[in-house]
Amino acid sequence: MKIGLALPHLGPDATKENIIKLAVDAENEGFDSLWVAERLLWPLKPQTPYVATPDGSLPTFYQNVFDPIETLTFVAAHTNKIALGTSVIDMLFHNPVVLARRFATLDVLSEGRAICGLGIGWSKDEYQASNIPFKDRGKRADEFVQAIKKIWTEDVVEFKGQFYNIPPSKIGPKPIQKPHIPIYLGGYAPKTFARIANHADGWLASLGGPLDFLNNSIKSLRDQASKASRNLDEIKILTLTFPQITLSEGKKNNTSDNSKSGGQPQRFPLTGTIEEIGRDIQTIKEMGVEHIMFAFVGLGLDKVVDIAKQLSKFAR
Repeated sequence: MKIGLALPHLGPDATKENIIKLAVDAENEGFDSLWVAERLLWPLKPQTPYVATPDGSLPTFYQNVFDPIETLTFVAAHTNKIALGTSVIDMLFHNPVVLARRFATLDVLSEGRAICGLGIGWSKDEYQASNIPFKDRGKRADEFVQAIKKIWTEDVVEFKGQFYNIPPSKIGPKPIQKPHIPIYLGGYAPKTFARIANHADGWLASLGGPLDFLNNSIKSLRDQASKASRNLDEIKILTLTFPQITLSEGKKNNTSDNSKSGGQPQRFPLTGTIEEIGRDIQTIKEMGVEHIMFAFVGLGLDKVVDIAKQLSKFAR
C-alpha cells in the first residue's frame, strides 16, 4: 500500500516554509505522495450546510487556502521523486482546457509526478461564485473528464458536448505520463461510480464514516466496473483519511453515537492509539485500497512525519 501526506497549504499553518519542510521531509522518509485540497470560499451564511459541524459552517482553517496546483508546482521545484496529487479539485469551477493545461504543466515540470484527483463539489455558494449552474453537475462532469483526456492524449483536440465545446485545436504541453495523467474521482453516489467505471482510472474516497460503508462502496464501484466491462485491476482505489491520535487506550478523542452491546460507545474509525488506527489501516488494505493518505488536523507539524511513519508500518 502506498502512503501519502497532506501538505500544510490551508489554515494558520499554511506558509511557504512549512510547505517546503513537510514536502522535503516526506520525500526523504520515503513517503509516496503529497496532497492538496481546494476550497474557493468560506461563506458567512452557507447556502449548503457543511455536514461535519453542528451549525453547518466550514472549519475556520478553510478561510485561508493556497491554490492547489500552484502549491504542487512550487513543491515540485523542491523535491525530486514524490508524487503530487489533488484531493480534490472541484472540476466544474474551472474551464477544462485551462485546468488540463495546468495539470500538464505540473506533470512536465515535475517530470511525470502529477496525480489528478477531481470532484464536483457540494457548495452552492462556490457554484454561484464560479457562475456555474448547480443543476446537471453530473452531466457536466462526464463531459469534463472526457474533454481533459482528449486534451492530454490527442494531437488535434476537438470536443462537441452539451456543456463544453473545443474547436479543432492544437493544445500543449502534453503530459509526460502516458497515456495521460491518472484521473481519480471523489464522491460516493452511484453515478460517480458509473463515471469512474466509464471514464476514470479509479476512486479517491474520503473516509468519514464506518469501515463497512467504505467496504460496501468499494463493492458498488466494482459492480459498476463490471457493467462497463472494465478490468477490475484497472480501477485503483485511494482513500484520504483524517487520523485522530490518542496516547492511551483509556483516552479516546472521538467516538460514534452507536453503541456496542453493554452500552459502550464504538470507536470511530481512524481514532485512538497508534495500534488501534493501525488495525483500521490493515482492514482498509484488505478491502483493496492501494494508496492511503493521512491528513492530520490539529496534530502539530513537528509530529506529522513521525506519526505517519509509525502508522506506515501497518500499511506496508
